[in-house]
Amino acid sequence: MATKSLWLVTLLAMVLVSEERLEKPHISPFQFTHHVYNATIYENSSPKTYIESSVKMGIQITEAIENVKYKIVSGDNMNVFKAEEYLVGDFCFLRIRTRSSNMAVLNREVKDNYLLTVQASDGTSQHEAWTKVMIQILDKNDLRPLFSPLSYTISITEDTPLRSSVARVTATDADIGSNAAFYYAFKDKVDMFAIHPSSGVVTLAGSLNYTTLKQYSLEILAVDRMVKLFGGTGIGSVAKLTVNVEQARIRVPGILSVHLTSPGTDHNATCAIITVEEGVDAVNIVDGDPSHHFSVVPFYHGSRELKLIYIKEANWADNYLGYNLSLQAGDKSNPTNHSPVKFIHVPAKWSEALKFEEDLYKVRLCEFAPPNSPVLMVKAQPKLPNQTYHLEHNHVSTKFRINPRTGLITTAAAMDFLEQSHFELKVKTSIGQISASIIIDLIDTNNNAPEFRASSYQGSIDENAQIGTSILTVNATDKDQGENGYVTYSIANVAPVPFGIHPFTGTIVTSENLDYELMQRVYHLRVWASDWGSPYHYEVEVPVTIYLKNLNDNEPLFEKNNCRGNISRNLTVGYLITTVSAVDADELQGIRYQLLSGNELDFFDLNPISGALILKHPLSYSPANEISFFNLKITATDGENYASTVDVNLTVTDSLEMINMHCNDTGAIKKLAEILLLSVKPHYQPHEEDSFSYIHIVNAHSPQFDIYFPSSIDIIESIPVYSTILNIHATDPDSGFNGKLVYVISDGNEDSCFVVEMETGELKVVLPLDHETKNLYILNITIYDLGKPQKFSWRLLTVHVLDANDNKPIFLQDSYSAKIHENVELGTPIAQVKAKDNDLGENGEIKYSLLTVTKTFSIDKTSGIVHVTGKLDREFHPMYVLRIEARDQPQQEPQLFSIIDLTVILEDVNDNPPQFVPPYYRVRVPEDIPVGTVIVWLEAYDPDLGPGGEVKYSLITTGENAFRIDRQVGAIRTNKQLDFESKNFYNLTAHAIDSGKPYSLNSTCYVEIEVIDVNENLHRPHFSSFVFKSSVSEGVPVGTSVLTLTAQDEDRGKDGAIRYSIKGGSGLGIFTINEKTGTIQTVELLDCERCPHYWLTVLATDLGAIPGVTSAEVFIKILDVNDNPPQTTAPVYYTSIIENSPKDKSVLRIDADDPDSSSQGQLTFRITSESPRGFFAIDPKTGLITTTVRKLDREKRDEHNLEVAVSDNGVPPRQSTAKVVVDILDENDNVPKFPEVLYNVRLLERNSSKEPEPIYKVIASDQDIGPNADVTYSIEENPEEGKFNIHPKSGMVSSTWTFTAGDYDILTIRASDNGSPQKSATVRLHIEWIQKPSPSTEPLAFDEPHFNFAVMETDPVNHMVGVTSTELTKSQLWFDIIGGNDNEEFEIEKNSGTITIAKLLNASQTSNYNLTVQMMNGTNAVTTQAYIRVIDINEHRPQFLESKYEVWIPEDTPRLTEILQIRARDTDGRSKLLYTIQSSVDVNSQQLFHLDPTSGVLLTTNELDYESMHLHILTIMVRDQEVPVKRNFVRAVINVEDSNDHPPRFTSPTYKGNVTETAPLGSEVLHVTALDKDTGINAEIMYSIQSGNSGNMFSIDPVSGKITVVSKLDQAVKGSYDLTVKAQDQGYPQLSTLANVDIIVVVSDNSAPKFLMKEYYAEISEATDIGSSVIMMEIFWASLLSKAFKTSGEFM
Repeated sequence: MATKSLWLVTLLAMVLVSEERLEKPHISPFQFTHHVYNATIYENSSPKTYIESSVKMGIQITEAIENVKYKIVSGDNMNVFKAEEYLVGDFCFLRIRTRSSNMAVLNREVKDNYLLTVQASDGTSQHEAWTKVMIQILDKNDLRPLFSPLSYTISITEDTPLRSSVARVTATDADIGSNAAFYYAFKDKVDMFAIHPSSGVVTLAGSLNYTTLKQYSLEILAVDRMVKLFGGTGIGSVAKLTVNVEQARIRVPGILSVHLTSPGTDHNATCAIITVEEGVDAVNIVDGDPSHHFSVVPFYHGSRELKLIYIKEANWADNYLGYNLSLQAGDKSNPTNHSPVKFIHVPAKWSEALKFEEDLYKVRLCEFAPPNSPVLMVKAQPKLPNQTYHLEHNHVSTKFRINPRTGLITTAAAMDFLEQSHFELKVKTSIGQISASIIIDLIDTNNNAPEFRASSYQGSIDENAQIGTSILTVNATDKDQGENGYVTYSIANVAPVPFGIHPFTGTIVTSENLDYELMQRVYHLRVWASDWGSPYHYEVEVPVTIYLKNLNDNEPLFEKNNCRGNISRNLTVGYLITTVSAVDADELQGIRYQLLSGNELDFFDLNPISGALILKHPLSYSPANEISFFNLKITATDGENYASTVDVNLTVTDSLEMINMHCNDTGAIKKLAEILLLSVKPHYQPHEEDSFSYIHIVNAHSPQFDIYFPSSIDIIESIPVYSTILNIHATDPDSGFNGKLVYVISDGNEDSCFVVEMETGELKVVLPLDHETKNLYILNITIYDLGKPQKFSWRLLTVHVLDANDNKPIFLQDSYSAKIHENVELGTPIAQVKAKDNDLGENGEIKYSLLTVTKTFSIDKTSGIVHVTGKLDREFHPMYVLRIEARDQPQQEPQLFSIIDLTVILEDVNDNPPQFVPPYYRVRVPEDIPVGTVIVWLEAYDPDLGPGGEVKYSLITTGENAFRIDRQVGAIRTNKQLDFESKNFYNLTAHAIDSGKPYSLNSTCYVEIEVIDVNENLHRPHFSSFVFKSSVSEGVPVGTSVLTLTAQDEDRGKDGAIRYSIKGGSGLGIFTINEKTGTIQTVELLDCERCPHYWLTVLATDLGAIPGVTSAEVFIKILDVNDNPPQTTAPVYYTSIIENSPKDKSVLRIDADDPDSSSQGQLTFRITSESPRGFFAIDPKTGLITTTVRKLDREKRDEHNLEVAVSDNGVPPRQSTAKVVVDILDENDNVPKFPEVLYNVRLLERNSSKEPEPIYKVIASDQDIGPNADVTYSIEENPEEGKFNIHPKSGMVSSTWTFTAGDYDILTIRASDNGSPQKSATVRLHIEWIQKPSPSTEPLAFDEPHFNFAVMETDPVNHMVGVTSTELTKSQLWFDIIGGNDNEEFEIEKNSGTITIAKLLNASQTSNYNLTVQMMNGTNAVTTQAYIRVIDINEHRPQFLESKYEVWIPEDTPRLTEILQIRARDTDGRSKLLYTIQSSVDVNSQQLFHLDPTSGVLLTTNELDYESMHLHILTIMVRDQEVPVKRNFVRAVINVEDSNDHPPRFTSPTYKGNVTETAPLGSEVLHVTALDKDTGINAEIMYSIQSGNSGNMFSIDPVSGKITVVSKLDQAVKGSYDLTVKAQDQGYPQLSTLANVDIIVVVSDNSAPKFLMKEYYAEISEATDIGSSVIMMEIFWASLLSKAFKTSGEFM
């Protein structure tokens, strides 16, 4: 076995590795359809037998693959198999058969599978592929069953219960499946025992008697079923069973179990529940309880459950490990028999359970907490009476105190984090001496203010110091930690100051530019230091004085400048002329004056201190006589800085007035005064008022209770723990910490029942209150502020605890019981219950009631007496457990109650006849069951006890002696061989009678026995071939027959009737098959272009009990029909060819395609329209357009339009057309042409000029275009070198020479084009120079005030526009265009006034010209206007913005939806374009769309359907509205995308399948398949089970639709399932369809017996007598062998 398992593991690993290798992505299309195939073949198959597979094995054929060959390359070491090819359609089948020359025989028992590796190649070695083929060898019945061992010996006691399984024999058959099925049967007739035909279990069917017979020798046969079906005896081997009978032994009942319970605190509390066997009279404590603390008592008389109670308080202190008790049960015999001793351990009530809620308590306590603040409440569980707590003394325990009764720890003094922040305490109990550790960590709070290191600071700073210059640093420290001790600095002055302070370092720096003269010179700063604590910051202030130091940074300023005046020449020496004065804002040094210039002759003297200017030398001095003006420049300096100079301008006069001076005031004095005022003003202002309030520093007020604070409150004792009973409000006018309040209960809380939230003042209940224990509390509520010094207030609060109904009634006994006869009279009292309640009044008044709903008993609500009020029946209800409630009667509060059970036991009276269970039997028995087999065990139940319950069985009818019954156990056996064909149904009548006294009671039942036909479906259907081929034309009507398949089956009757179905394939949903005839028909319209062929997998299934199934593949080719016209690659083609091209010159090749396969390569081309005709020809096969013998002349026609038709070879043929536009390219085949053969002009004489003056313009035209028409002018014969010049492009002849009257010049002018080869022409220009005429009196005028002309923009050069006519005159006239002809598009003939075109015109650039024409006669000149309108010619066809328009739209697009914008542009651009749908590939497409003719918007006009047509190709035409009309074409492709408009459709509305109840989990039951006409995600189907899947027995693969077993099935519980399966697509919105799936659960070959219910429930009294029937359990046994065995058992 181990070797075989190892081989299977190795094989599985090989398959997995192979799959892993084969599952790598294939680049080549040459590959098998599966990486691994599963196939089967029967063992012992003859040569040339092919293996069978449920899927197609082979390779899909493509165009690049041909001549496929298969070869087995590994896995066939014995050379048993051979691989062959079979090509059908596009698939090359892999066929594997047994070789004809090999003598190796397939033997499943030797080798049950082969794993072949098959190689495929295409014969060119370019393509290779591999696959695995797993061949399973199927079994044939070639072996017989054998016993192992051949003999069995067992021993059983004579008191073994009837129907007990006493032995089991085992035989095996090496075959599998139905071939391994066999029966067990006794060789001879045996009544004392029965053997199960399939399991081999031997059952006791009679009463044993050791005295009568001590040994039984039995022979058992193993009979092969399949051999019997084929007509043999089927006997395999014989086994011997020896049964030895032993004498029964006396058994003493004992203790079954002991269940410990949680002990209560009261005496008589139950410690354990003891369950004993039937017959136990009492249980005694024989050891372990010398002091008699415990006792064992029954729940009620006769109860099999007893309770262990302790009847007095045990000494747990001495027995902290508990008690070890020895229990022993005694029966009711005399003398008493005792059971073995059972030891139990009763644990101590407290020791192991007594512990603190936590071993280590950790608390974080706020440093603000005042004395008596609650810290923690410790508890030891369970709560013990008189248990107290105390703190172990250590050096920190004095800071805390503990309430010894409640365990509440409070503070005993104020906390100081700096003094000590960590406390470790240990709390202990008085009982048990357990302890717990407590760690208290203080939370540092902000209770220290920062402190400056100095009481004040001073500093100075120079003016003009840079911004950010440090002046001094202040420093403060805070004793707190963390953010509470983190100090920042700020300047608190209200008025702005030019200083700033670093918030973290305290360094004071300048924040503005300082100026001693303009700013305050002494600053008094108020610097604050603030910590970062919470909830408030501590702030302190220090004064800082900063002095501003003066620097010499100002230059002197003169009070006056620009002094000017007159001084007399007679001014005496020393006379004061003027005094200059300057001021300096710095006031640091004196000002000195200097005379810088203007006193070179030393006439003046300037006092450097006073600034007085005096005359030093007399002005009458000889050098001064000549000087009358002095310009003196004077400056002032403070020693470092110089003032701007002052000019003193003195004019010397002879006036008698000595001095007359005038100066301009500079405003320096006023400016200096303002500066001084600004600098001095702050000194006279008092210091700014101190805006900093010290309210937050000085604690001036004590906390005050709210005026509404009550003196007392009432609360009920039942108030929930942690309820808030009062919100204490208080106020403190101080601010900051001085006004921050904390609350505490400082006294009166000895029970620790109350706590006040330290910060919020909420007074809460934290321990349960008990009015009976304490009903009054006087609490001292104290409120502290956090100021320094700390202040507080206190008030007393009286708390009255009101009584509540908190005691429930207590029954006087743990339980009550009563025993009465079942025929007791109504109204008889049977028991009385009593309870007591410690409450008084209504709370202590008790009323009784029955909670159990019953009409059989009642209770007096006052006395608690229970009476019988209904009829009793022990057989129906042998015991009653009545739930009785005792409830107190308060009116205002919830009532309390207790509940107890009253057990009422009924004693039996013999009053019931036997009753068959069930009342009738239905049995299904296979016809080949061995004679003597028990087919059913009858069960007659008599609820009476004693002889009245003993039942005997008999058969009133025996079914023609086919059956017999065992009188004692009711086993019905076959008495002869059954035959389904002779008789398939029996109806027996069975009789049951009891042994009651004084008379017996009896009953009957019917037993229906159905004989089941054994499966004789020995052959499965088979087709004549494994694959079939057929064809059908596309477009045939739905329902057209394609092919009829016929399968054969050698069985007869229903086993040979065949039904056909389609399992899968690409044609699933496209074709259907008649299930009876096998005819395949179409159900959808076929389209060869969409799918040229289909595959179907067809099943043939017979109607046997176990259906036989075979499959065949069907290849259906779709024949092409000419239903598609050919289509050119474009709707219009544009090409070009040069004129004068020779014959057969290629112009264009038209490409076209036809979706019809029959038309591919068979298209015909022809020119259906040509204007003019005869210039082009087309090859009818290739579509190549060429030139003909007719020469193309661009000058005659520059564009040719063709229409080409493309037709296929269908019948009738289909065709489409395309436009071809051929543009004729220019060849230089025309020479330039002058309009005149000779030009004769008469011009007026003229003088020479520096610049060339125009003389006359000659213009030549060329019918070619482009470079071929680009004309260049030159002078061929110039009379004198350099006399004349000609512009090479305009043709204007000019000259700089002098021309006199009488001169005559002849020029030869050549016009040459730029073509290749170049062409040219010449013309003569004769110029006669005449004398200027004398002034004429003859009027000079035009005929019209202005002229209007019109020309076409296509008119050639030299085309005449018009003549500017004049009135008749005899004078010689000359004409010129002197305006409006900037680009020289026009020319006027000099002598005649004829206007001609000089250049090609373009109306789109300029459509109107206003020429100014001058006419002169040599002396006079007049002008007129010539208006020329250029008429635009439609030269350009509209051009689409895209070469092809394509759009994707969903098929559910609403009508009139804009789907595409067609746009075209016309270079002419004068008229609107019109859009139309010219044609479509499918004529129906034009009915679905509308093209707006003006906007080009394409809209839908009808609903689209992807499934009927998913591609629409339209030819769009655009045309202008000019003359001639120009058109263009473009193709618009509309791709219709699939929308989710089709719900999935199941291939069948109902699916049916069978599954054996022993099918392994994961076994496949059947496949459901749904199809969706949509595509993509809209056709992705997910399956789910919607309903009917009771117990979630089945699961469906959401993708494949495979339904599998996921829970163990039980045919007896549920034999069929009606599932509703939903197929839902993944589109939007999701669509779904439902289908019904009927699954029948059938029995398997080796189905085990099963109870009809998973769980049975019954209630019995512990006083029930031995042998009493308790419950009836039915077993259903429906194996494949026995089909149906149904039995029942009685539990006793």
